Amino acid sequence: MNTVDIGNWQLAAVYLLLIFPLGTILLLRIPMFGETLISVLRMTVQLLFVGFYLQFVFDLNNIWVTSAWIMIMIIVADVSIARGCGLRFRHLGIEVFIAMLGGTLIPLAFFMLVVLYGISAHEAQYVIPICGMILGNCLRAVIVGLRSFYEAVRKHERAYLLTLAQGASLKEAVHPYLRDACQAALAPTVATMATVGLVALPGMMTGVILGGGDPMAAIKYQIAIMIAIFAGTALTVVLAIHLTLIKNFSAFGILNRKIFR
Repeated sequence: MNTVDIGNWQLAAVYLLLIFPLGTILLLRIPMFGETLISVLRMTVQLLFVGFYLQFVFDLNNIWVTSAWIMIMIIVADVSIARGCGLRFRHLGIEVFIAMLGGTLIPLAFFMLVVLYGISAHEAQYVIPICGMILGNCLRAVIVGLRSFYEAVRKHERAYLLTLAQGASLKEAVHPYLRDACQAALAPTVATMATVGLVALPGMMTGVILGGGDPMAAIKYQIAIMIAIFAGTALTVVLAIHLTLIKNFSAFGILNRKIFR
């Protein structure tokens, strides 16, 4: 069984569904009509470009080209994180890039070499989609984690400074905010794992089934990727916060307010 292709006219017809969200925006006078249209246009252009490019990458199946594409994915995610969490890129760009690199490549390497026995470790067809799923979830988690952490320190600055004045180290003073930020960042993934299969069929499982795979094989893939995603998000969030601490707090534990946009 092969995946049923969607014709150009059928794909064009899908855009008719935009009547409902766009109509809601106009009726309620929500100031995001233009932004929504631009987002839909960007999504279309970006996905069409990626579709053509990935076909080239899959056919070429060169480890260096695949690695270069993964680096581009991580760099784009890095910039998106800085924008999404409301912090200045120059105060966290390199540190978040390192965190994303480690948090993505470690579970990806484990998945490819252990779960898939290394058979498809160099296959772009496997590496790029799996990397994308891990990276996408890490991106969302890091945005929530960094935003929660730095906003909490700024909001409770008096209590934080009092803790430092009482002799606490930087690590001890930021611990409550680090704990709450990690909880906020990991909570969506934990909730997804608790309801997966009952509320919705997630991407990996749906893709295997639509590709003609056995449902049990799809379930095994989904379990493996969910655990890889959870490991990646936890590792990335903790690394991102710890690495940015070094740059954005002084030797006396004072937060550099220039980090905020």
